Amino acid sequence: MARILLLTNTLGASAEVLPSLGLLQHQVRILPAEASVLIDIPDVDALFIDCRKEIASAKSLARLITSTGINCPVIAIATEGGLSAISADWGVDEVILDTAGPAEVEARIRISMGRTQAQLVASDPSAREIRTGDVVIDESSYTAKIKGRSLDLTFKEFELLKYLAQHPGRVFTRAQLLQEIWGYDYFGGTRTVDVHIRRLRSKLGPEFEAIIGTVRNVGYRFTLPGKDSLLSERV
Repeated sequence: MARILLLTNTLGASAEVLPSLGLLQHQVRILPAEASVLIDIPDVDALFIDCRKEIASAKSLARLITSTGINCPVIAIATEGGLSAISADWGVDEVILDTAGPAEVEARIRISMGRTQAQLVASDPSAREIRTGDVVIDESSYTAKIKGRSLDLTFKEFELLKYLAQHPGRVFTRAQLLQEIWGYDYFGGTRTVDVHIRRLRSKLGPEFEAIIGTVRNVGYRFTLPGKDSLLSERV
């Protein structure tokens, strides 16, 4: 589940700007499409700009945002007729039609985020490592260690551990993890998540299995030892 910021001057929900976005399990925050939002822009994974109307103003805002060096992809939402006005000098990472379906919106978010992450890694090699407590995850080599001990993980187990470790303390439902790790088009049940969590905990060992905490009737989260013990439990 990604954190999405939508900049628009259209009143109402995101369904009026990009209907398919509202059908996906992402956290969407809406703010006015104004330069003032850059003063205290929230930490997000992707930023959408409503470019369906007032194209000149949208272009100015897009160029201003990208000139600040924001560390997330900027995606322009356009109408069929407005596509011809969008060019490379806008500085946006992606363009999507307001009529795009859920699968296309999801794919563009995922690809744009991946491309941005790759650029960050290229400019800063240390960005390849995720360090949370005693856990060290190296994205470039697909390896994970805990207190210096290498973990023999499958690809999905690695992706699951990496995703949870990237968001310590944040609770994810089984459905959210299924979408994030297995993909939007995966048709397996959420029981798959439980099976992989159980295998992952087994490989972490008795000393560290509790870092993958269970929040009853909600889902799972990465829990540092000694923290959030009242809300998490091992099942």
